[in-house]
Order: sequence, then C-alpha cells, then structure tokens
Amino acid sequence: MTNTPETGTDQTAAATRPKVSVWNIANVVTVIRLAMVPFFAFCLFLPGPGWRVTALVVFLVASLTDLLDGELARRYGLVTDFGKIADPIADKALIGAALISLSALDELAWWVTIVILGRELGVTLLRFAVIRHGVIPASYGGKVKTVLQIAAIVSYMWPGVPEPIRWTVMGAAVVVTVGTGLDYVIRAVKLRQVAKRARAQ
Repeated sequence: MTNTPETGTDQTAAATRPKVSVWNIANVVTVIRLAMVPFFAFCLFLPGPGWRVTALVVFLVASLTDLLDGELARRYGLVTDFGKIADPIADKALIGAALISLSALDELAWWVTIVILGRELGVTLLRFAVIRHGVIPASYGGKVKTVLQIAAIVSYMWPGVPEPIRWTVMGAAVVVTVGTGLDYVIRAVKLRQVAKRARAQ
C-alpha cells in the first residue's frame, strides 16, 4: 500500500529532494506482485489439495508484498506517482483473479464477484479520469477494504472454514468495498472542483 503524499510544509521539503526513480525497490515489489497473479490463478484451477494449498500460499505471499512495498516507499521516501497507480492496480488484479476463479469454480456467488469488481473497475477508471487534476491516494478505508477482501478470500480457500464465517467476512468486505467506492467518488468530485478553481485564478 503506497503512502499518501506530504502536505503543508512537508511539500516544500519534498520539492528539494532528488527525484525518485520509478524503478525503485518499492515499485519492483509491486511489479513482482502483479506477475504472481497468473501463477496463482493457474494453481487454483489445478485439481488436488496440494495445488489448492500452493495457490493459498502464493496468494498470501502476494498479499504480504502489498505491505512490504508500502513500508519501503514510506521508510525510504520512494513514493512515486507510478507507485500510487500501480499499487492499487496490482491489488485489484490479485483480488479480481481470486474472486473470478472462486466463482468459476462454483465456490463463491457470482453477484459478490460482480459487485466487488464493479467497484474496483469504477474506482480505477475514476483515478485515470481525474489524473490530470491530481492523484487520489489510497485512503485508510481503502486499506481496511483490502484487508477484509484478503481475509474473505483466504476463508474461502482455506479448507474446513464454516460457511457462516465465510459469509460474514465476505459480507463485511462487500459493505466496506461499496462504502469506500462512494468515498472515492466524493473525493474525485472535490479534487476536480479544486482544480477548476485553481485554473480560474
């Protein structure tokens, strides 16, 4: 998860720092996570408990890299616009592959996948639509949403988890996913309004 940009006096200090290369370690980790997605989906569709466990391990490792790239970016000042865009795209690719695969395997209702991916696609398109006005950084609610989605998917992939627990966690993930989607719409509208006022001055 990438960090939000500095504000206030921190922006002045940031302007004096050397430009951060796009190909820094934090962004490389993000790209690696994206590359793990097809391998994860491939393992999930293979028959046998061994492949299911392999898919689960790959999913967990890929999910942990989301924490790693964000920590690296914050600690070493490696936050870039590329990272702000690529990080959520990698997250959505991983989550999307998991949800579509589980639905294709008749383990998860398709409406859940459609609602979550519809929100994710909408937010991604919204980010690109307003990118000329500025980048909308990931919010705290977005991070909670991602954690809930990961927990819900793991509960469906982990053998023997009771259905009520699976549905409870997935239900919470759906609610937070929709709620944070509405929040992004509001933030995008405000960003556009601020940009318009700045151009009018």
